[in-house]
Amino acid sequence: MTTSDEPKAKKAKLDDGMNIEKWAPKSITEIKDKFSFNSTTYHSPIPEIIAKNPREPIVLGVDEAGRGPVLGPMVYGISYCTEEYHSSLKSKYGFADSKTLKDARRQELFELIDDEDHELYKNVGWATCTMTAKDISSGMLRSALGQGAYNLNDQAHDTTIALISEVIKSGVNVRKIFVDTVGPPASYQAKLQKVFGGADVTVTKKADSIFPIVSTASVVAKVTRDLNLQYFNKHIESVKGHELGSGYPSDPTTSRWLKGNIDPVFGWHHGLVRFSWQTAKDALEKGGAVKVIYEEECLKDKGYKDVTGMFEKPKGLIDQSFYGRPASL
Repeated sequence: MTTSDEPKAKKAKLDDGMNIEKWAPKSITEIKDKFSFNSTTYHSPIPEIIAKNPREPIVLGVDEAGRGPVLGPMVYGISYCTEEYHSSLKSKYGFADSKTLKDARRQELFELIDDEDHELYKNVGWATCTMTAKDISSGMLRSALGQGAYNLNDQAHDTTIALISEVIKSGVNVRKIFVDTVGPPASYQAKLQKVFGGADVTVTKKADSIFPIVSTASVVAKVTRDLNLQYFNKHIESVKGHELGSGYPSDPTTSRWLKGNIDPVFGWHHGLVRFSWQTAKDALEKGGAVKVIYEEECLKDKGYKDVTGMFEKPKGLIDQSFYGRPASL
C-alpha cells in the first residue's frame, strides 16, 4: 500500500473512552486462540423478532473499520433488522456514523445490542469478520510464482460477500442491502447485485451517515477493531506500556513506535503489523533490518544456459558417416 493510499493521521489513542476490561463483544471473546492471529468470523444469534417472523423483509448494512492503519486488523461488520424497525435505530438510539460518536458511546451502543434483556438484542442481528494484519499481509505479499497477490479490495469484497451469504443461508429474508465503500461504487454495486439477485443492493460513499443500519454495522466494526487492538496492546510483551497511537501510518505516535521497535530479523510481532504496507517496508529498510531476497526476485544470468537443456532431444539428425564405418563390416 503506497503512502498516497494512506488516510490522514488520526489523533485518537487506542483506548480513549473505551475499556476492554469493562466489556468486550463476542467477536473478541469467542476467538479461541487469539495469538494464532488467524482471521475469524462471528455471527450473533438471529434476533427473536426476526426468528418469529421469517418472512418479514429485512434490511442489512455493511461497513468496515481499519482499512488504512498499518497496525491491527481490518474488521468488516454487518447488522440487520426489519424494515419496520430500521428508523428506530437513529430516532430512538442515535446510531450514526461511528466516526462522529465518542468511543465511550460506541461501546455503550454495542453493549446494548449484546444485552439479552434489551430491545436492541431482540431486533438487531450482527456479524463481524476480523481480518488480521497477518492474513492481510500474507495475501497481499503472495508469491508471483503461485497464485499471485491477493489485493485488499478483493479481500474486502470476498469478506463482504461471505458475511451476507452466511446470513441469507441462515434463513433471514434479506431484501435490501446497503454497503459503504471507499472506492468506485457503481462497479461494486453491480458485482454484489449479481451475487444477491433477490435483494436490492445500494453501494455508496458515506452510507454509514445515510442509512442507520450501516451506522450500526459501523459501530460493530469499529468497536471490535479498537478493542481487539487494545487487547494486544495489553498482552503482547513487545508492545506493553507503549503508546501505539491510532495505528494509521501518518500518525506521528504510530510512526515513532514503528521506527523505534524494529527487530533486525523479524521486524515486529507478526500478528500486529501489516508488513505489506509501504510504511512498514520503508521503516524496515531505513531501520537496519536484514535484507531478504526471495526466490522470484532472483534473475537468471543470461550468460548461462538452463541446465534442463541437457535433457532435451537433439534438434537435428546426426550424420553417422562422419564417424566412418564399423570395423566389423
